[in-house]
Amino acid sequence: MGEAKGQNKAYLYSIVLIAVIGGLLFGYDTAVISGAEQALDTFFRGATDFTYTKLIHGFTASSALIGCIIGGAISGVLASSFGRKKSLLVAGMLFLISAIGSWRPESGIMPYGHPSLQLLVAFNIYRIIGGIGVGLASAICPMYIAEISPANIRGKLVSCNQFAIIFGMLVVYFVNYLIRNSLADTQEGILAAMTEIGWRRMFLSEAFPAGVFFLLVFLVPETPRYLVMKGNENSALRILTRINGEKDGTAILAEIKSTLVEKKESLLSYGAGVIAVGVLLSFFQQAIGINVVLYYAPRIFENLGASGDASMVQTVVMGIVNIIFTLVAIFTVDKFGRKPLLIIGSTGMMIGMAALAVFSFSDMIGIGALVFIIIYTASFMMSWGPICWVLISEIFPNTIRSQAVAIAVAMQWVANFLVSSTFPSLSAWSVGGTYTIYAVMALLSAIFVWKFVPETKGKTLEDMSAVWKKR
Repeated sequence: MGEAKGQNKAYLYSIVLIAVIGGLLFGYDTAVISGAEQALDTFFRGATDFTYTKLIHGFTASSALIGCIIGGAISGVLASSFGRKKSLLVAGMLFLISAIGSWRPESGIMPYGHPSLQLLVAFNIYRIIGGIGVGLASAICPMYIAEISPANIRGKLVSCNQFAIIFGMLVVYFVNYLIRNSLADTQEGILAAMTEIGWRRMFLSEAFPAGVFFLLVFLVPETPRYLVMKGNENSALRILTRINGEKDGTAILAEIKSTLVEKKESLLSYGAGVIAVGVLLSFFQQAIGINVVLYYAPRIFENLGASGDASMVQTVVMGIVNIIFTLVAIFTVDKFGRKPLLIIGSTGMMIGMAALAVFSFSDMIGIGALVFIIIYTASFMMSWGPICWVLISEIFPNTIRSQAVAIAVAMQWVANFLVSSTFPSLSAWSVGGTYTIYAVMALLSAIFVWKFVPETKGKTLEDMSAVWKKR
């Protein structure tokens, strides 16, 4: 659709660009652990007051996800009570506190560089604080962009947030690589320096984008919808007019006012099936093991035969592939539909994980392992990565959407935590067996989509009520 007359694209894009930095921080914070987790493992295994087990390490590597669950759960209340803009400021502050605290969890209280149970608890608290920021950003950044954007380009702009998440992961993979290779000239020296200061610098690197985001959010306006909800129609009209032009701005304000009072229905008005589909979409997005690959990428590449430096390079390559195939999804989801892309993605992930399992069981290492892990991640990024979020925002009837989305998003973070925290223990049991589990989950996800998920391509949000009433 062409540009509407009177739209101020430069102003709009500058606002959206600031908002998507929140998405970038979402990706940065969740993936920074990939470069640091092995050094953290070595560091805390030096503690004398407790035993740092694989189960504890799994919790430490994924503790931020506890914060994600909390942040996602409180995002709706925070956004409604304090506004979208102030909620983004809170997220930015939490990212900044987490970055600095994870760098120096001793906080000037405990002795520096001495691993202990007390230090481990402090580190995990700072990671959970960052996770709360991620949970807030995951819900509020798309909400902010959707509410500030004109209808004719809303889909494209909201999709930019998903791109920013993946781009944030690529940035941190590259930053981790640079930090690691700036520490020493030899492999032994690098490993020693990573245990001492390398992991700290990786977490601290997030402080710069977090600080920039926090400061820039002061420059963006509150969303017109929230302003109207609070009775501030003059400010809402001023923002709408600046973005859309005077004629369209007035019309959009009238539309916002007419939809402020929404009919509410019981969560189960359309049956338990619609809720189950949303919950299972979130569950399968995580059960197929993607965040294991994102969080533990260097360790996985080392298990498959790459050296420390090569594993970091391969992780950067994987990040570039993620960017490319996320763009594939953005430009094809409205052309081919949601279901075909999800089923194709599940099939590709099943093939990739099954091949990795075979390589692991057979002790066959080399370039083949990299090829199949790229097939796996590419399949996810062009399907389940962005499209799961699209479906969750589309699939529920208007009257139960806010409640149902909250449940589905909470399940996504819970499943993410369970899968990520169990990976070290599962891989200690059997690396090949672990990959086999994820391959089976990919197969089940394809069957689930084929049998139970309705196609939403070409349907309005209002159409979904009729779709579920027919089932």
